[in-house]
Amino acid sequence: MLIQCKKDKEKVAMGLLSYLPDFKNLDNLRDEIELNKNSEEFRLFLYRDDDPNFVGVMGTQWDNEFIVVRYLSLAPDYRQAKTESKIMQELASSNPNKKITAVPEYIYLVKYLTKDN
Repeated sequence: MLIQCKKDKEKVAMGLLSYLPDFKNLDNLRDEIELNKNSEEFRLFLYRDDDPNFVGVMGTQWDNEFIVVRYLSLAPDYRQAKTESKIMQELASSNPNKKITAVPEYIYLVKYLTKDN
């Protein structure tokens, strides 16, 4: 289940973001949390599978027509195509009027939006 990150879950998001090389630096990590906290354009989502724990975080950028996936970070045990597919399909189904794309490093995620996956 995708849940928009709120203030009470920031530490969870920071922990999951720290798996990404760009966010190993604490200043970058704090800047990213602030960017998402203070903007409607940038949104951070936490992902919880059937497990009660959060296992992923997705950074997005929104405009009137598009949602751009900026990054996806998953806990090591959940780094599977099945989990990525669930997240992308949930994002699409909860936003049927938006086109979803991704930055070049994560463009492979878009394939999960097709009916074949």
